[in-house]
Amino acid sequence: MKSTKIGFVGVGRMGANMARRLKDVGYPVVAVFDSNREIATELSKELGCEAPDKLSRVSELSDAVFTVVTDDTAMRQIYFGDDNLFAHATGRFFINCATISPAVHVEIAKKGSDAGAMVVEAPMASSVTHAREGKLFLMLAGDRSAVDKAEALLKDLSVKMQYIGGPGKASELKALVNMVMNINTAGLAEGLGLAEALGLDLKVVTEVFSQTGANSRVLETDGPDMLDREHSTFFSAAHAAKDSGIALNLAKEQGLNLPLLEASKRQYDRMTELGLGEIDKSGISELTFRSRRG
Repeated sequence: MKSTKIGFVGVGRMGANMARRLKDVGYPVVAVFDSNREIATELSKELGCEAPDKLSRVSELSDAVFTVVTDDTAMRQIYFGDDNLFAHATGRFFINCATISPAVHVEIAKKGSDAGAMVVEAPMASSVTHAREGKLFLMLAGDRSAVDKAEALLKDLSVKMQYIGGPGKASELKALVNMVMNINTAGLAEGLGLAEALGLDLKVVTEVFSQTGANSRVLETDGPDMLDREHSTFFSAAHAAKDSGIALNLAKEQGLNLPLLEASKRQYDRMTELGLGEIDKSGISELTFRSRRG
């Protein structure tokens, strides 16, 4: 697989660091594309590859194309627009890593199959650092034979891979992962906000939380940032709002009422309305601490 020529579409922080990782371990990264031409051009200089101005050129140059784009609209554009990746499809891998609506993954898998491509859904539950170090956790979906063939390549990006099922299934599960994470973050912010209003020592509060049923992974990752008001973006509030919306749509399709999901989504939407959408989701504490915006 190390002879597989790699292309990337979407080279923000996650995509760029995945490209760097594959370059480091010996894959020929031949093309990078982004709607922001400047960042694509800069990365192409770093990696010694082409930065095409057409999507079709990426798939023309590549054996496997990774996509890490922002939302359903961007995903449909790169696969269904006038200039699209499936212009050169036969025998190629298309590995889609973004968190988008499951139905869009299903559409892409069908079109890819019809065009003779191998389409693999591979949403990530990891950070930028994990992308750079090849320690991503990947949820995989799609035709099982295509997934099996792609695993040798994906192994160099991941610490663990889990096959979930057919097209759309990995993105369904990813939506649930982010749903629970986002609810936990909102709950922690409210708990710490109330603790501050009560005059409790927040360092003591977080220590007690860590030893009780209030403990969570979010307490470890976001708790210190909430106390220090350090909201450098690892997972933005805008992404939290978008992913909460995906989960909420899935719930509505199943006839489920999920009030915690609805409430947390309103908080992330509120952050976006206040101009806080591009800071980390830990910034939700800015809404709940009385001494801050709340």
